[in-house]
Amino acid sequence: MSENAIELKGICKYFGKVTANDNISLTVKKGEILSLLGENGSGKTTLMNMLSGIYFPDKGQILVDGEEVTIRSPKDAYRLGIGMIHQHFKLIDIFTAAENIILGQEGQSQIINLKAVTADIEKLIHRYGFQLDLNKKIYDMSVSEKQTVEIVKMLYRGANLLILDEPTAVLTPQETEHLFGVLRNMKQDGKAIIIITHKLHEVLSISDRVSILRKGAYIGTVETKDATEQSLTEMMVGEKVSLNIDRPTPHNTRKCLEVKHLTCINKYGVKAVDNVSFTALGGEILGIAGIAGSGQKELLEAIAGLQEGDGSILFTDPATGEEEELLGKDPLEIKKMGVSLAFVPEDRLGMGLVGDMGMPGNMMIRSYRNGKSALLEQRGPRQLSEKVKEELEVVTPSISYPVRRLSGGNVQKVLVGREISNSPKLLMTAYAVRGLDINTSYAIYHLLNEQKEKGVAVVYVGEDLDVLLELSDRILVLCGGRVSGILDARTATKEAIGLLMTKHGEEN
Repeated sequence: MSENAIELKGICKYFGKVTANDNISLTVKKGEILSLLGENGSGKTTLMNMLSGIYFPDKGQILVDGEEVTIRSPKDAYRLGIGMIHQHFKLIDIFTAAENIILGQEGQSQIINLKAVTADIEKLIHRYGFQLDLNKKIYDMSVSEKQTVEIVKMLYRGANLLILDEPTAVLTPQETEHLFGVLRNMKQDGKAIIIITHKLHEVLSISDRVSILRKGAYIGTVETKDATEQSLTEMMVGEKVSLNIDRPTPHNTRKCLEVKHLTCINKYGVKAVDNVSFTALGGEILGIAGIAGSGQKELLEAIAGLQEGDGSILFTDPATGEEEELLGKDPLEIKKMGVSLAFVPEDRLGMGLVGDMGMPGNMMIRSYRNGKSALLEQRGPRQLSEKVKEELEVVTPSISYPVRRLSGGNVQKVLVGREISNSPKLLMTAYAVRGLDINTSYAIYHLLNEQKEKGVAVVYVGEDLDVLLELSDRILVLCGGRVSGILDARTATKEAIGLLMTKHGEEN
C-alpha cells in the first residue's frame, strides 16, 4: 500500500493557446496537510479541478493509493474518495443540514431512514470535533456552519482526500482556529488534506508541507517547518517582495461622509443594516470588518444609491463645505449633484464590469452619458485603458480582450483603475483583494494609500483581519447589521475584533 494518497505525474492542461498547467508532478501523503500556493493565474484551482473531476487533463497521470486512475466527473472523484469544498457552497437553502448531507447519495432503495442516517452523521461529527445542528435549515446558518455541512457531506461520502479552496476567507479568527482543530483531527485519522490559500501565516500554522506553482509550472515543495513568509513569497513570485503594508499617518483629515441611524431592509424583508451611524474622514482609510452577511454589502450600496433605506447619508463637499443628502437618490442623481463618489463592488463581473466587453468598453460605461452625439467618442476610453494596463500591469493579450477571460487579479485591477481614474473624493471597496495573490494585493493596497494621501476618504470592507489592522486607520465592526464597535487600528487586536464580530464585545 502506497504512503501517498495522491500522486500527480506530468499533468498538463491547455485552454486554447493558454497553458494553465505545464507538466506538474507532486504528491500528497496520507495523514498530512499540504498547502498549495501560487499567484492568481498560476494554475492552482485548475489543477485541483482535475482531481475533483471538473476538468480532464490533456496529458499526465493521476494515481490514487499507488494505482493509476481516470477521473472524468465529480462522481468518479467521489468513488475514489476525493472531495472538494469550493469557495461558493453547493447547498440547498430550504433543506436541513442532514438533508443536504445525504442528498444525491446512491442507495438500493428510494426510501431513506433519516433517523438511522442522522445517527451515522452524528458519529462523524463527534469523531472529528465539528459543531453542527443537523436539523437546522441552511438559510439560518452562518458561513462557518455552511462550510461545516460541506465538509461533513464529503466525509459522509467516504472522502479520504479533502481539497479546501480558501476555507478561511470569510471566517472569524475564532472560527478559523476551530476549523484548524478539526482538520488536525482529520489528519490524525489518516485523511489527506489540500488547502488553497493566500494567507501565509495560516499556511505556516496548519500545513506539514507547501507546494508552490508559478505561471502554471511546479516550482517545488518545502517542509513548512523550514519555511518563512518571506521564503514562500519569493518562491511564489520569483523575487523579493516587501511584506509590510504601508500606513501613512493621516494629516489634514476632514469630514467627508456622515451616516446617521441608517436602516436598510434586504429583499428577504430582513434588516440588513440596523441603525448604523459613523463618520468617514478624507485622508484616512476606514476599515469595515464583520462576518459575511453582516450588512457590509447593503451599507455600501445604500451610500452608492443602489439600496433604499431610512436615516441619513450626508456627503460634505470638500471645496464648499456644503452637505448633500445621498439617501433616496439613485447613482445618476448623485452624479448630477456633483458628488465625486467611486464604488468597487464585491461582484466584479456582475455589478462592476461587463464581462464580454474589453477594457475600453468598460471604461466608457463610466462616461458614456457625457457624450453629445449618437456615436460615442472612443479615443478617451482607449487611452485610459492603455494607461490602466501599463500603470497597474494588467496582463491581457490586448485592451480589447473580454475582461471575463482575465484572471481575478487583472479583473480587479481594471475595475479599481477605472474608478480611481475619476478622481473621487469618496472611494468605497468591497473585498478588493479577495482571492488575489500577494503581488496584486499589495498593488491594490498601494493604490488605496495613494488615494488616502490625496485626501480621499477610503472605505475598505475586508475579510483578512491582519490586513485590516495594518492598512486601516480606524476599523468599524459590524455584527448582524449593527455597529458593535469602532476601534483605532493601531492599537486594536485581532482577537478583540473577532469578539466584536460575534457580538461578544460591548456595543458602542
